[in-house]
This record gives sequence, C-alpha cells and structure tokens, in this order.
Amino acid sequence: MTPDPAVLVVDAANVVGSVPDGWWRDRRAATERLRDALARYAADGLPDVRPALPGPLDVVLVVEGAARGTEPVPGVRVEAADGSGDDRIVEVVAAERARGRRCVVATADRELRERVTALGAETVGPRSVRP
Repeated sequence: MTPDPAVLVVDAANVVGSVPDGWWRDRRAATERLRDALARYAADGLPDVRPALPGPLDVVLVVEGAARGTEPVPGVRVEAADGSGDDRIVEVVAAERARGRRCVVATADRELRERVTALGAETVGPRSVRP
C-alpha cells in the first residue's frame, strides 16, 4: 500500500505579503497568482528544502479576508478561514497529522510556526514557495 502524499499547507496571506509587488491593490488576484504558481508543487514537490519534500504532494492554500472566494485549481485545494487564517492552518495540520501524514507549512509567522511544530509539522519560509 502506497502511503498518502505529504501535505504542503501554505499561509496565503503571509506568503503573498512577503514580496512588495503591489499585492495590496488586489489581494484576491495576488492570491490567485500564488495558487496558480503552487500547482506545480503538487507533482514536483519541493526538492530545494531540507529535508527535501518530494512529490506528489497535497497542496492546501489557506485563505482569509479579501482572498476568500479564491477557487481551487487542479493540484491545489483552497481552504477559506471563517476567522483567523492561522487557526484554520492549525486545524488542517492537526487533522492531517492525526492521519499520520507529513505536513510542511509555508509561513514566516513565528507564532504560527510554533503552533504547527508543536503538532509535529515542519515549516519553510515564504521564499520556498514563491516563484
């Protein structure tokens, strides 16, 4: 039996906000651009992180606020947070870790990193998933 693929959970607000490219003019469009760029990681994985995260991956993009309503695309599941995006990320990680899956969270948020590593997840910075 083949194990479930690892899960890459992306903190959309944090990753989008990590590059001053005008994202603030249209947060939803910036999130959609990120979503589209993430699709390649579903098949290819993240080979440049340590330890490597080979594909295939389940990619989960957690959105909040103005980015809610972002639709999924093949390879990228979108989870809309009703409240805090960080809380929704923790919920996703807790559920996937309970299934025994490897989880890697892309964020620079220190508090969120502490919360998910306490659940057994690994973390990478925003540049790991920004093209």
